Amino acid sequence: MSITLSFELENIDWPQIAEIFEKAPLGTRDPEKLARAAANSELVCFAKDGGEFIGFARAITDGVFQAVIYDLCILPEYQSHGLGKKIMTAMMERLESINIILFAVPDKEGFYEKLGFKPMLTAMGCFKDEEGMIERGYLEG
Repeated sequence: MSITLSFELENIDWPQIAEIFEKAPLGTRDPEKLARAAANSELVCFAKDGGEFIGFARAITDGVFQAVIYDLCILPEYQSHGLGKKIMTAMMERLESINIILFAVPDKEGFYEKLGFKPMLTAMGCFKDEEGMIERGYLEG
């Protein structure tokens, strides 16, 4: 296994990235929308094993006070081998010492706590797809 991380948006196979979301499983993502979201993000990270994309994450930030990490996803066969930690550590280093928040997939909060994340008491959201958020376990029904 020769896993590398890249932080560039060049030569990305967006259908393959969308497939990672489905296999992870984190739902279905349209490859064109994923590409647009990544282009509008301050930071992206792609994990590759040889020539195959195996993981992805992105972040938006104001560069001064706050950042949000989104979409950490890894192919199942690469999960639980330290790749998520490697991606998150690289992202957090590049975001420097600003506050970072994220959505944790239900039952994965412990992973983020090991990286220093703490549950928030007052976070709120206004969601376009509230039913989808309930289905994925982010909101109570």
